[in-house]
Amino acid sequence: MRSDPMVAVIMAAGRSQRFGRGDKRLANLPDGRTVLAATLARTAEAVSRVRVVLREDDDPAALGLACDTPIMRARRADNGLGASLADAFAVLMHDPELLDCRVAAVVLADMPFVRPETVQALQRETSASRIVRPRHGERLGHPVCFGRDVWSELSTLDGDRGGRSIIHRHSSRYREVDVDDPGIHADIDTPADIVRS
Repeated sequence: MRSDPMVAVIMAAGRSQRFGRGDKRLANLPDGRTVLAATLARTAEAVSRVRVVLREDDDPAALGLACDTPIMRARRADNGLGASLADAFAVLMHDPELLDCRVAAVVLADMPFVRPETVQALQRETSASRIVRPRHGERLGHPVCFGRDVWSELSTLDGDRGGRSIIHRHSSRYREVDVDDPGIHADIDTPADIVRS
């Protein structure tokens, strides 16, 4: 099956209040990389085009991002994940470098253990009209891939609810893909999650 061109959107605009002091994105994993750096590196192994979504007041250099890392700003990040997604997709739809992209994989910045081959397996099942999500065992995980046909709806989200309402609205377009990757469930919410990794 031919894969449609895809962009990965790394959602890194949250406040991470459950993590406690410090910026979760800069927390060091056992391999020495920061959470954000590891997520970006793993994602870039699978997808050639990546965008990182940051808050308006974030300094990319202070987050360890290279100067050529493509950044999008979530001006309503404090309203929650839904608002950040909406800000991101409003920009994505009009990005001249992404006019050929038919799919966007929404990657959560605090999930650095998703294997590149998982993202590639999802991409093989995507299309402009589909929504695709990974499943490991009986549990669903991330990233979630949204076909371009629903990007305009994603750009209208608000508050802290992510894309779940879009998935429910378009259940006939929705697919789940079984993967052998527990990393699709492994998010870093507290410092203890890093120790367990």
